[in-house]
Amino acid sequence: MSATLKFLAFDLGAESGRGVIGHFDGAKLRLEDVHRFPNGGVRCGDTLYWNTFRLWSEIKHGATLAAKQHGPNLAGIGIDTWGVDFGLLDCNGELIGPPVCYRDPRNGPAMAAALRKVPRKAIYASTGLQFMQFNTLFQLYALARKKSPQLDGAATFLMMPDLFNYWFSGKKVCEYSIASTTQFLDARKKTWDAALLKKLGIPTSILPKIVPSGTVLGPLLKSVREETGLGPVPVIAPGCHDTASAVAAVPARGRDHVYISSGTWSLMGAELDAPLINDKTAGYNFTNEGGVCGTVRFLKNIMGLWLLQQCRQAWKRAGEEFSYPQLDGLAAKVATPAPIVEPDHHEFLAPADMPAALRAFCRRTGQTLPDDKGVVVRCVLQSLALKYRWTLERIEECRGQRAPVVHIVGGGSNSALLNQFTADATGRTVIAGPIEGTAIGNILMQAIARKEIKSLDEAREVVRQSFPVVTYEPSSDRTQWDDAYARYLEVSKAATAF
Repeated sequence: MSATLKFLAFDLGAESGRGVIGHFDGAKLRLEDVHRFPNGGVRCGDTLYWNTFRLWSEIKHGATLAAKQHGPNLAGIGIDTWGVDFGLLDCNGELIGPPVCYRDPRNGPAMAAALRKVPRKAIYASTGLQFMQFNTLFQLYALARKKSPQLDGAATFLMMPDLFNYWFSGKKVCEYSIASTTQFLDARKKTWDAALLKKLGIPTSILPKIVPSGTVLGPLLKSVREETGLGPVPVIAPGCHDTASAVAAVPARGRDHVYISSGTWSLMGAELDAPLINDKTAGYNFTNEGGVCGTVRFLKNIMGLWLLQQCRQAWKRAGEEFSYPQLDGLAAKVATPAPIVEPDHHEFLAPADMPAALRAFCRRTGQTLPDDKGVVVRCVLQSLALKYRWTLERIEECRGQRAPVVHIVGGGSNSALLNQFTADATGRTVIAGPIEGTAIGNILMQAIARKEIKSLDEAREVVRQSFPVVTYEPSSDRTQWDDAYARYLEVSKAATAF
């Protein structure tokens, strides 16, 4: 490579979005922030929406800043977002209503109703996907049940990153990794499961073509170029699901590790060559999602730092604002054992007041209430680490092999306390970093699409050469964490009753 290439990556999460320039010289990658902006659901009446047009405006603003700072001729532009949510286009290619947030309450009843029509076992046998009430399958079924005019008038279904890619390039396609979060993708054939959708009365004519991760969709539309000042930059579908991009940036060698993409959600799993679908994985409700470069992400979705994010928001509304390092500091000062919660309990999905929800859970399970803020934070972080141990044990059981190392990437890898708790709870070496794993993976997949990097292994070598990591070793005294894990198992079992 004769010169440094500049790639623009947009990474949208449930709490925030960012535009990042990746400077790639052929051996190392350097990141430069271009634009950061908040994200979150907007409630209108009884429905929780994404403010999609504001997000699109922020994306275009980030592209405009990139053009001003780095010129019009970037090597590529790619976007990744959270999974499961979508937009519907009419026959003219116009968006039919704002996309609904996955935390909207309509999805719970729809899931129960769908499973009365199609057996759970049959859905899992095809899709290999973890059952969660907000999966796209149940969101679409919610529309079908109420005979929604939006669904009746839809000509094209696009997942969130595919919608933004369409506005960038004019191409109506669905990238493989994001398609795999819908729960109507056949995990083995990598095609839409039309038969499943027909059983639920969901139209299949709206489904677009599925394209592999790392597909060049085409140049930026003329209208976007004129508005942003960019040239005919190639629009590239990286791993459009943020977890797919994050896992691409795990600085591991080989496949014997376990990863955690740590952010609003904690996605914990292993990288496989083929789906792992059987009665055991179904019983543990593990998911098989599409990864980059032909891989499969065998993982568990865990309600991650959402619990802490929502506590932080509740305290901010009450007039006290804390940074995440400050919250870590409060938790580190707590000497007595904190209460334990089941992070994935349904009452934590979208509570009006997260600290109150945590106290209510502890009250119901006969534990001391976490009234002090430091105790609340320690409760959340400790509970997450214990959930990680449970998940690690299940992954090893299903794969039939031990994982000596846990790699943590993403924003959550910035929490030294959670990283140490994870090492202590699991008894494994934890390697934390890079923090901007999702943006890194996005950029590396763009470079692979442009044939500047030959393989996923080569991309991970770039990560190892470019970004520092921190290693955490488990404490030698396992008694405290073994006792805590026994309490977690009891609490988790008791929580199934409410």
